Amino acid sequence: MIEFNRPAIVGHEIEYIQDAIQKGKLCGDGSYTKKCSEWMKTHYDVKHVLLTTSCTHALEMAAYLADIQPGDEVIMPSYTFVSTADAFVLRGAKIVFVDIRPDTMNIDENLIEDAITEKTRAIVPVHYAGVGCEMDKIMELARKYNLKVIEDAAQGIDATYKGKALGTIGDFGCFSFHETKNYTMGEGGAIVFQDEKYIEKAEILREKGTDRSKFFRGQVDKYRWMDFGSSYLPSELNAAYLYAQLEEHEKINKKRMEIFDYYQEKLTPLAEQGLIEQPTIPEGCKHNAHMYYIKVKDLATRTSLLSYLREKEIYSVFHYVPLHSSPAGMKYGRFHGEDRYTTKESERLLRLPMFYNLEMEDVKKVADAILAYKGW
Repeated sequence: MIEFNRPAIVGHEIEYIQDAIQKGKLCGDGSYTKKCSEWMKTHYDVKHVLLTTSCTHALEMAAYLADIQPGDEVIMPSYTFVSTADAFVLRGAKIVFVDIRPDTMNIDENLIEDAITEKTRAIVPVHYAGVGCEMDKIMELARKYNLKVIEDAAQGIDATYKGKALGTIGDFGCFSFHETKNYTMGEGGAIVFQDEKYIEKAEILREKGTDRSKFFRGQVDKYRWMDFGSSYLPSELNAAYLYAQLEEHEKINKKRMEIFDYYQEKLTPLAEQGLIEQPTIPEGCKHNAHMYYIKVKDLATRTSLLSYLREKEIYSVFHYVPLHSSPAGMKYGRFHGEDRYTTKESERLLRLPMFYNLEMEDVKKVADAILAYKGW
């Protein structure tokens, strides 16, 4: 069976976990948490990095730091994971969904302005498949209407838009280190930002509402309950695993790109025949080979192709069901404008196996199976 995903051990993961155990500090903000944060600051040219227990929690922190209040409106695509919306719903916000671009599956930057009202407080671009949204346009709108921009860069680690790391362009960036992502700590994430004014509030929020971070830095002689907060710190065991992955980021990237490029080249004949569509990487965007997907004619074709691949013991999957069509999406949000592409394109998309230790022989089997499919 060719799995869809399998987390990899690529370097010193076990050694670093053992080291963390021997150091006797397993809770958050130990040496490996700090190493991961410093690595991200350096590699992505960002001033503040706080590891979290998930990208979901990073988004929740961003919603709080952006001061989203009950009744505020937040604009985002419907084609995304539930966490993108949940973080703002928890703050009492109304979600305003707008349509996506069919080429990248990202939010259509040209539809955002029409969705802005006097209640709008934030735009949440989602960098699907590690391909950047049109951030110049989005940031222009944010400045014009005084809106916060919170980048959902769950899939965007090590990808760039016009030379800038995804997640570092808006007010806040939120990353995922879930086991399905390019670099993993099992479950985990990070929130990043540039503005110094958010750091104290962010540390208090992340440390259960206390100034514990200041206490450990020796800035206060005891820590106190300062404000609203929760427990957003990952374990040192998770951070140790992640740091080993970050150290090997070039090796991981090289293999993922090799898989992506192989699929892209081998499946091109089907695209030339008009049987599938392949990923589009706009000019100015550098992707990270987070995933490889194809889009087929319609839902029936996708269902048939998935069944065919499963018979050949190839585990391929579809992706998001648009949020606006779900019960919670209808309760907490609304779709602004026409759904020209969100539903239609989501029903056509099919993701192929993609992970670091996927053997190239198996990549070839996947491509060959799709090339041999007769049900177009």
